[in-house]
Amino acid sequence: MKVVILCGGKGTRLREETEYRPKPLASIGGKPILWHIMKTYSAYGFNEFVLCLGYKGEMIKDYFMNYDLLNSDFTIELGSKHIVRDNVAHDEANWRVSLVDTGLETQTGGRLARVRNYIGADENFMLTYGDGVADVNVAELVQFHRDSGRTATLTGVHPVGRFGELSVDGGKVRHFAEKPASSETWVNGGFLVLNRAIFKYLDGDECILERAPLERLSAEDQLGVYRHPGYWQCMDTLRDLELLNQEWASGRAPWKVWPRALDFPALLAAA
Repeated sequence: MKVVILCGGKGTRLREETEYRPKPLASIGGKPILWHIMKTYSAYGFNEFVLCLGYKGEMIKDYFMNYDLLNSDFTIELGSKHIVRDNVAHDEANWRVSLVDTGLETQTGGRLARVRNYIGADENFMLTYGDGVADVNVAELVQFHRDSGRTATLTGVHPVGRFGELSVDGGKVRHFAEKPASSETWVNGGFLVLNRAIFKYLDGDECILERAPLERLSAEDQLGVYRHPGYWQCMDTLRDLELLNQEWASGRAPWKVWPRALDFPALLAAA
């Protein structure tokens, strides 16, 4: 089962970073957020990725073209350019990554439509955004989707509030919480599982997946939600990026689910 990751947006709300690099290459602990997302899927045995490129997509291509050297010690003869790798210091040798230019202005549904041929004959595949991390149990998510029989399943998460929350009694604050996660509201947190039937809902580069296609699927009872009450964090602003780096530096980043012993061979065989 392949994993499609949307990497083509301009990330205008994170202009401090995206002026110089595409948003998925913004660094958390010295690694792009894209790497963290891919490591999450890989922890569950999903190692085939299709990256939908757009804005500054050539930088993402360069990153993966040079991935082995960037993560290895090596000796190079400058005249012949012959390289001898002294050691390979990464665990991603089994990753298969397709890097596909899906256009500069193409919308999310259009980007997905453009990589249809990369899905191959797979009945189901996964899709997520290149700017959000979570401790989602991907194995449970995939099984939930299969059991539902629906065309699409998205992961529902509780959004973090934008403002401090007050519990008041007259002129007195009884309780204060700084930007708590809402326990009442569910939003689309990415980490979708889709049946290939999704492609009949997509129409051209201007198609926004989160509008007409998902709205139509919902109306047809073909959109399921896997509720994830655990950790989820998107990276929309510089403050979000700083928060993610602080969590990584603490040594207790909630989304770091790797390495993990896999115990669902039947699921992987079916995929």
